[in-house]
Amino acid sequence: MSADLLRLVDGFRVTQTIYACVDLGIPDLLADGERTADDLADASGADPSTLYRLLRALASLGIVHEGDERTFSLTELGRPLRSDVPGSLNGWVRLQGRDYLWRSWGNLANAVRKGENSFRMLHGTDIWEWRAEHADESAIFDDAMRAMTIGANASILDAYDFGRFGTVVDVAGGNGTLIAAVLAAHPNLRGILFDQAHVVSGAEPVLGAAGVLDRCEVVAGSFFESLPRGGDAYVLKWIIHDWEDEESVAILRTCRAAMASEAVVLVIERDLGPPNENAVAKLADLNMLVMPGGRERTLDEYSTLFDAAGLRLVAAHPTTSGYLVIEAGIQ
Repeated sequence: MSADLLRLVDGFRVTQTIYACVDLGIPDLLADGERTADDLADASGADPSTLYRLLRALASLGIVHEGDERTFSLTELGRPLRSDVPGSLNGWVRLQGRDYLWRSWGNLANAVRKGENSFRMLHGTDIWEWRAEHADESAIFDDAMRAMTIGANASILDAYDFGRFGTVVDVAGGNGTLIAAVLAAHPNLRGILFDQAHVVSGAEPVLGAAGVLDRCEVVAGSFFESLPRGGDAYVLKWIIHDWEDEESVAILRTCRAAMASEAVVLVIERDLGPPNENAVAKLADLNMLVMPGGRERTLDEYSTLFDAAGLRLVAAHPTTSGYLVIEAGIQ
């Protein structure tokens, strides 16, 4: 029996074990130090016997440490599961455990067989329309994107000089986590946060906490229709990969229509990479098939999209977080 293959096959068990830990609030309950399993059960509202079984499994994974008398403490590996620490993955874990996500992934073979988006096959609509009608799930998704954006922000700012611009437009920028970091790093810069109304409604606290609310205009709308004019850079972070080529070109054309002659588009995405490499990007590509319906791409494929939208590839700036800041200008 191949132990390595079996570990991959059973990977779903690890994901659900960690999700249950976060959903019960265990990482935050251990923020102040060691507690007994019974104490954690009382605080989390869980059954003491079954919670202990969960905790000892987490201890075997290195997420928590089991001491004497069924006491548990959070390890360094498990620390990012807390909701109140820098680099928290709490929001991302909460998204990965959602039932609709698991059911969509469970339909992967059928999606591959038919060449269709898994989520749409199950729900009869796309993920964006569905989340717009499910405010609780939309909030969990936004929180997950905020968590992952915080983790990538430093590498993006290190890799690319936003300080040369006057105004940066964050297209589909969610609740403003990226544009807040860009503005905080460059005090002379102005920003425009653009996204759907139900998304940008949560931006003010994020921008306010970063101290940039007075330098960032919040605009609601659709990137298939129009974007604010006057930007020197139009940032699309983790947006184009959500869409197939036709829609991706349409989004880029909307950017092109709003741009002045010297403005640029900055697409922040993974490079799919060559064959037999980069499992992270290739599994992310399957997630695009399963959930939003888009795809990850190679740099050459992004260049082809730019050409179709009246843009041209200028440069690709690698980051330490595995993403590229892909710069495009007007043809």
